[in-house]
Amino acid sequence: MKINEKNLAAFATSATPVDREGWLVKRGEVNKGYQKRWFVLKGNLLFYFEKRGDKEPVGVIVLEGCTIELAEDEEQFSFKIVFHGPGNRSYTLGADSQEAMEQWMKALACASYDYMKLMVAELQRQLDEMEGSVKTSGADNHCTISPQPPPRTRHNPFNRLPHVNGSNSHHNRSQSVRSAPARSDTSRTHIENTSRHKVTFRELHTAYGRPILTDRNEWRHRNKLEQEKKQQPLISL
Repeated sequence: MKINEKNLAAFATSATPVDREGWLVKRGEVNKGYQKRWFVLKGNLLFYFEKRGDKEPVGVIVLEGCTIELAEDEEQFSFKIVFHGPGNRSYTLGADSQEAMEQWMKALACASYDYMKLMVAELQRQLDEMEGSVKTSGADNHCTISPQPPPRTRHNPFNRLPHVNGSNSHHNRSQSVRSAPARSDTSRTHIENTSRHKVTFRELHTAYGRPILTDRNEWRHRNKLEQEKKQQPLISL
C-alpha cells in the first residue's frame, strides 16, 4: 500500500480529533530494548513520535487485519499488536499501569475499519428494530384509540315533519298541521292524518301544491277577463 508521507505527517499533527494519546514503551525491531515513545491514535492509524510536540512522527501503524493480545512472556503491563500471516511484523508495547494497558488495548481493538463496519451494521439493525416496534405500536394505538366516524346515511327531508323534543311533540305536530288553511275536506282529512304517520313529498304536493295551483289559475283567469273588459270600447247609444 502506497502512503503519501507528507499528507500522513500533516494528518498526524493536524487538529483532527484524537481517540487516545499518551506515553508507551515500544520494543524495537532491530534493538530489542524498549524505547519510550509518544503515541497518538486517530481512527485506524497509530502514530508514534520520539517526543511530544514533534512536527513529524517516527512511524505509523495501520490497524487493519491485526489482533490485540496480552504479551504474557514480556514484562508487566505489556501487550502486542499482532499481524497474522507469513512475514508480518508484530509490535510489542508496554504501559505504566494495568489501567492504562487495558484502556490502550480496548482503544486499539476498536480502531479498525472492519470493527467500525460491524458496529455500524449492528446499530443499523437495532435502529430498524426500534422503528419497526414504534410503527407497530403506533398502528395498534391508531386502531384502538382513534374513533371511527359514524356511517353516512341519506334521507328525504320531506319525509320528516318538524318537531320539538319533549312529551308535547305530538301535540305540536298536530297543532302545526291543523293551523294550515284548509283547501277542501279531502285535504283537511289528509292533513289531519299526517299527525299519525310520516308525510312524503307527493302527499305534501297533493295536499298543498295542487289547491294552490288551482287558486292561482282561477285568479289568472279572472284577472284576464277583467283586463279584456277594460280594453273593450264603449258603445254610445
